[in-house]
Amino acid sequence: MRTIYLLILVGLVTIVPAFSQQSTPPSQRIDRSGDISRYLQDLFPVQAEDIDYQSVYDALAQLYANPLDLNSASRDELETTYLLTERQLSSLATYRAEFGDLLSIYELQAVPDFDLPTIRRLLPFVTVAGTPGLFGTLPTPTDNYLIVRYERVLEQQKGFSEATPDKKGNLPSRYLGNAGQYYARYRYSRPRAFSIGLTLEKDPGEQIDWQPSTRHYGADYISFHAQIQNRGRWRNIILGDYQLQIGQGLVLSAGFVLGKSAETVQTIRRPSLGARPYTSLTEYGYFRGGTATYALHRTLDITLFAARNHRDANTAVDSSGLGIIATSLQTSGLHRTQSELDDQGSLLETNLGVHLLYHNRRQFQLGLTFLRTSFNKFFQKRDLPYNQYEFTGQQNLVVGLHGGYIWHNWNLFAEVAHSSGSATNSGGLGAVSGVLASLTKKLDMAIVLRHYDRNFHSFYSNGFSEGSRTINESGAYLGLKYTVYRKLTLGAFVDYFNFPWLKYLVDKPSDGFDYLLQARYTPNRQTAFYAVYHEEHKQKNLTIGKAKDVVGTTRWSYALNADYKLTRILSLRSRAQWGGFIYSGQSASRGFALIQDATLDYRRLSLSGRVALFGTDDYDSRQYVYERDVLYAFSFPAYFNRGIRHYLLAQYSLNRHLDVWVRWARTDLTNQNTVGSDLDQIDAPHKTEVKVQVRWRF
Repeated sequence: MRTIYLLILVGLVTIVPAFSQQSTPPSQRIDRSGDISRYLQDLFPVQAEDIDYQSVYDALAQLYANPLDLNSASRDELETTYLLTERQLSSLATYRAEFGDLLSIYELQAVPDFDLPTIRRLLPFVTVAGTPGLFGTLPTPTDNYLIVRYERVLEQQKGFSEATPDKKGNLPSRYLGNAGQYYARYRYSRPRAFSIGLTLEKDPGEQIDWQPSTRHYGADYISFHAQIQNRGRWRNIILGDYQLQIGQGLVLSAGFVLGKSAETVQTIRRPSLGARPYTSLTEYGYFRGGTATYALHRTLDITLFAARNHRDANTAVDSSGLGIIATSLQTSGLHRTQSELDDQGSLLETNLGVHLLYHNRRQFQLGLTFLRTSFNKFFQKRDLPYNQYEFTGQQNLVVGLHGGYIWHNWNLFAEVAHSSGSATNSGGLGAVSGVLASLTKKLDMAIVLRHYDRNFHSFYSNGFSEGSRTINESGAYLGLKYTVYRKLTLGAFVDYFNFPWLKYLVDKPSDGFDYLLQARYTPNRQTAFYAVYHEEHKQKNLTIGKAKDVVGTTRWSYALNADYKLTRILSLRSRAQWGGFIYSGQSASRGFALIQDATLDYRRLSLSGRVALFGTDDYDSRQYVYERDVLYAFSFPAYFNRGIRHYLLAQYSLNRHLDVWVRWARTDLTNQNTVGSDLDQIDAPHKTEVKVQVRWRF
């Protein structure tokens, strides 16, 4: 039977020439940031500000650089692409069990329930390592590269201007470093075998300083890791910086984690991926230490991890006037002024944990997680009503139990966790459960229920939620995706949420709901259209005069998008988006953005650009628009006020070793005489950014 399949595939390959280009081994293809950009734009046609897009992009870029081996990747790893339905994942598992390893990527065409559009979208992120061919078995490609990048704003910002004393002779605050941003990354890795990496970065305004006594070693931010995998029973060992993705994220969550998006079904479940090296430029949310995963039995793994991180935190004198306490954690990662330097590394955090995972061939998982976090200073947020149930103390213990079971095309999952600590306000419970299901070949469904107590404290969690943290929330989510026919898909979700206690800028318990509708039409390989409507209802504080009340708000957004390829080398993307925000009983704030993108790919050159016209009444109606950037960089600005935004990005591969990127972007405002605020203010109605990056592949 398999011989017949392969004979059919030989014929199919001759009529699907595009596959030969997309399935080029990673070591030989030209890495174009546009591949990642197009994927992200499809996932987030309407953007929000409460998703960590930088972490999503970093994880996706690593997946693009090190594609998953279809023969060895677990179901959870394949789910991180968010491209395959439960039916397709089950079909692939059944096919591999019946016929053995895939001999070629082309063999996906023989897997039941796999269609050509899905395979085309999947190809940049998967491979079949060691595929036998006419010339024998090729080794798994190895990533071995050095990237160096420089960027800056051309106009002078207030923070870099000369400081003049005020009437009392005091000098105003200014940035201590220069306006340039420097970045360097080296990585040498072989997927599922080993990885070594080092990342250095200095943000604009930060100093390059060598003072080992204060943990300054040149660049302001230094990240490193060394990893080995699959050495006998040692499944994974990492020293340096790492993250852990376990269960549904109530205790440990990191990496490629999405929430509510235009992908209304597949993104709501968190896959258990274990420990991963940390390579992002986000300067918080990771562990610095060591972790190891050991197979006690073929169905039972144990992971131990330990870390000590110096966290940025605001500090103050305690009520007795004798000690120092931490009042909040700083997550910007910026150390440009003396006050920001005073907060740098001011809180020592120690984490110790263990994770036990049972898994069998029937796709059943059951895991138990312990995480103990301790601080060297007493932690207490400001004495405000909405902080009443926030963590207070020096120690916190989170214990979580997670499980999952796959039955045919049904994927059931759940996690429950409990926190306890040295303070009286600890002791909260967090729980999430849900199901992904392919009800028919055309209809997929997702259901998620969650509840997080107001005193559930988990510092490294990122469970499915409406808020930015897994605390003080209950909710229910329903997502559907329906394939009308091969070229037309419809998607929708509705989510209800309740906050039983006060929140920042919400001075009473509140609730809300949001929903999204979308349609995607792909008449042919050269053309794609989609339309999205998203509406969200929440409650917020509103102050009119001296009176303050909590009122309902509505935010709505529309997006229309068209992708079309004019020629083999030239593709265009046209986009219109508009929406607004309104407090109940008040006038609405409205905004729009009209965007035209063009991309030219000719041999070793990739050239892309944008012209965008935008206008908003104020910041409340801002329009978030994803922009293409150099490889491993991320640009997701908010367009507000009125003006024009345009950029040009060029990538050229001089040879198989050297790639060069140059990016120029400019915003011109028509209703403002300045750009930015505070120390970032520019005394001109425009802002120009330049970026140059080179990569050497060894």
